[in-house]
Amino acid sequence: MSMDDAATVTMRTRRRTPLPVDPSEDELARHWSLTPSDLAVIAECRGPNYRRRFALQLCMLRAHGRFLEDYRHAPIKIVNHLSRQLGLPPVLLLDRSRREPTERVQAQRIRRHLGLGRFDKAADAKLRDWLRAGALEGRTAPDLLIQAEDRLRAWRVMLPGASTLERIVAAVAAHTTSNLFATISRRLPEKLRADIELLVEVPEGDARSSLFRLKEYPKSANAGAIKGDIVRLGLIERLLGAGAGLDDLDPRIIRQLGQLGRRYDAGDLRRFAKPKRDALVACYLVEARRTLLDQIVEMNDLFLTGMNRRARNSVETQRKTLRRRAREGLHRVLGTIDALVAADGTQTVTDFRDTQSPPALIAAADACRAYERLEERGHLDAMLARYGTLRQYLPDFLSLPFQASAGSETLLTAIESLRALDAGRRDTLTRDDPHGFVPAEWRPYLVIGGKRGNHLDRPIWEISLAFAVRTALRAGSLFLTESRDHVSFWNLVYDDGSWRQAREQAYQRLDLPTDGRTFLAKITAEFDRAARAAERGLPSNRFASIVNGRLKLKKRDALAISRAVRELRATISSSLPRVRIEDLLQDVDEWCGFTRAFQALGGYQPRGGDQYRALLATLIAHGTNLGLAAMSQSVDMLTADALQDTSRWFLRDATIKAANTILVNHHHGLKLSGIWGDGRRSSSDGQRFAVERDSLLGSVYPRYFGYYDRALQLYTHTSDQNSVYATQAISCAPREAGYVLGGILDNDSALTITEHTSDTNGFTEHLFGLCALLGITFMPRLKDLPDQVLSRIGRDADYGALNPLLRGRINVELILEQWDQLVRLVASLKDRLTPAHVVMQRLVNAHASDRLAGALSQLGRLMKTLHILRYIQEQPLRDAIQLQLNRGEFRHTLAKSLFFANWGSFRSGDYEEVMNKASCLSLLSNAVLVWNTVHIARVVEQLRAAGHEVHDEDLARVSPLAHAHVIPNGSYFQSPRRRADAETAMT
Repeated sequence: MSMDDAATVTMRTRRRTPLPVDPSEDELARHWSLTPSDLAVIAECRGPNYRRRFALQLCMLRAHGRFLEDYRHAPIKIVNHLSRQLGLPPVLLLDRSRREPTERVQAQRIRRHLGLGRFDKAADAKLRDWLRAGALEGRTAPDLLIQAEDRLRAWRVMLPGASTLERIVAAVAAHTTSNLFATISRRLPEKLRADIELLVEVPEGDARSSLFRLKEYPKSANAGAIKGDIVRLGLIERLLGAGAGLDDLDPRIIRQLGQLGRRYDAGDLRRFAKPKRDALVACYLVEARRTLLDQIVEMNDLFLTGMNRRARNSVETQRKTLRRRAREGLHRVLGTIDALVAADGTQTVTDFRDTQSPPALIAAADACRAYERLEERGHLDAMLARYGTLRQYLPDFLSLPFQASAGSETLLTAIESLRALDAGRRDTLTRDDPHGFVPAEWRPYLVIGGKRGNHLDRPIWEISLAFAVRTALRAGSLFLTESRDHVSFWNLVYDDGSWRQAREQAYQRLDLPTDGRTFLAKITAEFDRAARAAERGLPSNRFASIVNGRLKLKKRDALAISRAVRELRATISSSLPRVRIEDLLQDVDEWCGFTRAFQALGGYQPRGGDQYRALLATLIAHGTNLGLAAMSQSVDMLTADALQDTSRWFLRDATIKAANTILVNHHHGLKLSGIWGDGRRSSSDGQRFAVERDSLLGSVYPRYFGYYDRALQLYTHTSDQNSVYATQAISCAPREAGYVLGGILDNDSALTITEHTSDTNGFTEHLFGLCALLGITFMPRLKDLPDQVLSRIGRDADYGALNPLLRGRINVELILEQWDQLVRLVASLKDRLTPAHVVMQRLVNAHASDRLAGALSQLGRLMKTLHILRYIQEQPLRDAIQLQLNRGEFRHTLAKSLFFANWGSFRSGDYEEVMNKASCLSLLSNAVLVWNTVHIARVVEQLRAAGHEVHDEDLARVSPLAHAHVIPNGSYFQSPRRRADAETAMT
């Protein structure tokens, strides 16, 4: 559904990407070639210029769906390409026709020739019906605009003028949205509508509305923050009461309206009409309830993880001290024993004690006992010392409406027991209460009074319950029905009814057979070929060998760099002109128009001034980490308020992603991009940054930031053409593998990813299995490759020297049993029913008895073995993986250069602010990539024109992510802009 008003503001008057000034031969052949039937109809025109115009408009309509408005905008290379096909001499320009009637007649002839209908009243009505349906399905106005053009082409209807189509889309979206607002408002209970008015009011003497306080993002996962979120959740529950009457509304609409309601402040909402205000706030409250539940669960997880880490660190600190004291005490005790053995028997006990210093001996015994206790229950004691802090929020946390899947009802019983204790309905815990979740090493201390006792130690039991609930929430055996991510697993995928309807089409889209045996037969054949090739190649394999039944690897040599490549790199690097970042962005925007993606939210009221400069300055401020306040001091005529206004109204996930997609697609279409790859291979990796303030994303990362400073990581997906097509801010704590698939599946660019690589931290067996079902070849570089367990399908095949490595056996029967459920799962991921990282977390933490997770693990184990067999045998595969991972490292270097301000540290831990900066950083790096690629093409063209031989294979080893010539700092928009050479902009 569109969230933009009819008066949506664009940043530039340019509405469409211009025709390429210097199209490649492929582009000319694809879009500007004339068929024999074309030539026949063109021959009916009188005069050479009429034939040129007719041919140009014919190809224009066929390729772009509408006529060119001004012939003078036609690239002369295209005009002369058409002239050559028509047997006409070249021209320097093509002027406009002076006879309008002739132009109208020719337009009719072109439409008839191509079989296109006019955009008449019937087509207009049909399009408006389609737009209304799309708006109600949750599609935004920019999406509808793009899809409307595709839909009209499918209907064989000529596209109306760009401005006309935009007005139609905006009008239909605005009208549909207005009707939807009224419908939602009418459904809301009267009390909720009244409460919404109070929420958006700012109380006298206060600077903030109640609604603003509901939107606050927690700064850290401490007991106070968790309890505060639970209080906010309770407020929302009371506001929504029995419900908002929106249960039968499309969840996508609620989600989009809720996101929009979050972005508006109370002042904006008060200016809106009552129905719009009611709808936005009500949907926000519904979404905020889901967000808060997820947030509370995440903070509880982080709190318990930190509590456990601090307890273990405390034990280690004590161990260092007590070990020394215990060692000294042990020496003293042993010395006393030796003295006692050596005594001649004539000494009295008193005399012997006087010789041994009883106080020192007592201290030695105490030190030994303290060390013994530390070894036996030091971790438990450290956890019990933190029990009081846990109790500050745990009763409120366990009051949430948890539900359990089959087999986990015991935990619900335990939660009810604790609720009864907290409510005073019970006094103690007994052996009859559930306690199987207590860790084995703590059980000897659980029962008060030892074996004969009947009462349980409540702190031990309660801490154990808290960790058991955390584990169950990770696995999905405990869930919250009103949550977004922590619902029942089967709420994350197609339900039974939807799967019956989508099943046949899903198998076709995924190109999977309905019978799993067919799929496994294909994989088995590939496995057999790879295993036999690896076994045959072992004698001559310089990388891998088998010694005493174990895989031994030699250290791989770095990718060879020839002298020609080094010289080419140096030549290109020295030839790239220095450019300021703001000039670079303007150049790239003129080439591809990425700023057109930044549509303002509905209700935006322009303040005047140079909005285009404000947008670029805001992007630079976020992408360089400079910040809006500092940027306002670095550019004339722009205030911090103006930049904040631009950031708030124009920058959001959808618009930044759309702008990045335009950049990636434009780069993909550049001729030189194909030198580095075809856009089918990619890699993903995390780049760590310090975060100065407490944040849910921040975590301790001792390897790079010590034990006190916190860090987060930006997890990016980089294509083989060096473009970044996905960016996610995540914590350094979880395994990166959970975020690999999300970037690939959420990709909206022209890149079709069929191969993906990562490092060791980016792989799990479940990920191998999912990638195989999605048609993606997953090929990570595994640091601990010799320690990986390899498996075979059957036991009968003899693979010679490889037999000792193939110790595992794949449970084919389990895969076949769960085949339809596996396809149901990947179809749900493919159709973006739920975030991939949520599903990955459930699968990785699933109980051993979960047959779906087990089947996926078995399939992944098979695919992992197949990958390893190929990796140890095929040198080109190892080189390709290394080369792609190197591209990711080059991009990290560029990102560090651009993200220069504040020593490259995030000063705020707010998730939205972090993601804004991360996404803008990706946008800047993609813009640098486009600019570099265009200029590298010019340098190569000049070298070849001068007679120098530049081989494509050498050029493929030159990274287009150079950054020494890019100036990201200083004063912005000060010096006269140095434009890029327009003649090479579209090469």
